[in-house]
Amino acid sequence: MVLSKYTGELSSIDYLSMLVVDVHGAIRSVSLPKSYLSEKVLKNGIGFDASNFGYAQVHKSDMVAVPDLSTGFIEEKDGFKILHAFCDVWTTDGQPFDQYPRTVARKAAERLRESGIGDDAKMLVELEFYVFDEVSYSTTTAHSYYYVESEEGIGDNYADAPRFGLSKGYHRLHPDDKYSLLRNEAVKLMEAAGIPVKYHHHEVGASQLEIELNFISLLGAADAVVLGKWIIKNVANELGLFVTFMPKPMYKIAGNGMHVHQFIEKQGKSIFPGEGLYGLSEAGLAYTAGVLTHALSGSLLAFSNPSTNSYRRLVPGYEAPVSATFAQASRAAAVRIPGYLKKGEARIEFRTGDATANTYYFLAAMLLAGLDGIERGLDPVKLGYAATKETPKNTFPTGLFHVLAGLQKDHAYLAPAFPAELIRGWIAMKKQEAEYVYNAPVPQEYELYF
Repeated sequence: MVLSKYTGELSSIDYLSMLVVDVHGAIRSVSLPKSYLSEKVLKNGIGFDASNFGYAQVHKSDMVAVPDLSTGFIEEKDGFKILHAFCDVWTTDGQPFDQYPRTVARKAAERLRESGIGDDAKMLVELEFYVFDEVSYSTTTAHSYYYVESEEGIGDNYADAPRFGLSKGYHRLHPDDKYSLLRNEAVKLMEAAGIPVKYHHHEVGASQLEIELNFISLLGAADAVVLGKWIIKNVANELGLFVTFMPKPMYKIAGNGMHVHQFIEKQGKSIFPGEGLYGLSEAGLAYTAGVLTHALSGSLLAFSNPSTNSYRRLVPGYEAPVSATFAQASRAAAVRIPGYLKKGEARIEFRTGDATANTYYFLAAMLLAGLDGIERGLDPVKLGYAATKETPKNTFPTGLFHVLAGLQKDHAYLAPAFPAELIRGWIAMKKQEAEYVYNAPVPQEYELYF
């Protein structure tokens, strides 16, 4: 796999791969040969059936995908040059499709500008994932299982291999770290495609890795996450490996989060640093309160943690936040203020979310939650969100059904970017997923109750 940034020259490419994001936040593609490309096609796009992407019913599923060439990058593969570009989606009457993830992200950013609070929202996303040498799983009426193997000491074939333990992998170096080549290759390709990367390293769990991106504006950050996940999976495939971003792929081992560092910028400066608690400004504290308030209701979690597997991770004991708290330098808090920042550099890190999210919806909902906190003048200390050593209060909802019920009740703050039909459709879709999982017995229940 060889990638490079698109420079505006179409004559040398063989295909235009038009990347469309589905309702889950994954990318799909349709490829146009160079012979079909024209200024008209690039301007007006091509029609497609949106019902297969999870958005619309069959009777109103015709949509138009228009390539955004500013997002373009070139892939050289099997002797072909392929220009990939994210698309925007329009209805057949020429309006932006209001449920499309990139549309929602744009509207959230517009809401920020219209509020006068700031000009831009900057997001730094951490990608955590597990890599395995072998994976198998199956579910039928008669059985249910998963099985994974890793050269770092997971699975029957590696039970006697030298290993550092299931939870002692943080910042390991080769030869303990068996997957540094994957990260090096992935980061090289991500940067070639225009994704800024801060660093990469081995994470806490055996076979758990992290690639941390750098700060990008909201829409670009969401694009970068979707594209970054695709690149990582391609590199893994070429190396004969398997990658998962599941929040909790194994029992009794650290889960995968998708932590998001963030701040609001106005006239080129962050509005979050100040003289308040942990070096935050009044706006920074109120933004934090808004995020935690809507997370506690379940509403924000319905987009930041929208899978049944999300709530296997959000349990005590694994550095995963279980309650609406904020603190400096604490990795157990839902919102962490990094302790290594200098005075005047304060930002917040929301540590609750995971990569089962549609990243566009997640980042947009989080920004809107924070803006709601600023506009309502919420105080996170008065609301009881300051972390203490006591038993955690303000505990998050513990399952997908609970957070969907929260979204049903608490979604007014989302209205500037999330149409009511999207909220209804999201709840219905996620309820189906929850019913599918929760209606099935698991092996632990056989151990306890058979």
